[in-house]
Amino acid sequence: MEDLYILIGSAVAVAMMVAVAAWARIARPAPALDETSARAMLAEEFPDDAPGQLWIAADGCGVIARDGARALVLFRLGDSWVARALSWDEAVKAPVRGGKVRLRLRDPAAPVAALAVSGVNPWPPESDNEAIAA
Repeated sequence: MEDLYILIGSAVAVAMMVAVAAWARIARPAPALDETSARAMLAEEFPDDAPGQLWIAADGCGVIARDGARALVLFRLGDSWVARALSWDEAVKAPVRGGKVRLRLRDPAAPVAALAVSGVNPWPPESDNEAIAA
């Protein structure tokens, strides 16, 4: 009988650990980006850069900012944000498939950034001086 109590107690303890682990992995949604929040995040992630032009994804889940010959990219991955940089020429030549511009980042942790495109904010931006936001 004592072994039965130990078995039940162990089963309850394991179930509680599984429940806590499952609860801890629940993704908390990151808020959508607007121009102000995008600029604040870019300043935090790329403190030595001063991007001028911003392109915000249609769903607010990413931004591409131009800083000279570089493209600074922020995008949502899971429940957080990822920041990467690539050349502006590579960013402009990125293909648009399925309503998303797909930026190859050459990073095993985040190999592709897929940012939503709409008729309001086409990719690539039409002019170098134009800031486009959804």
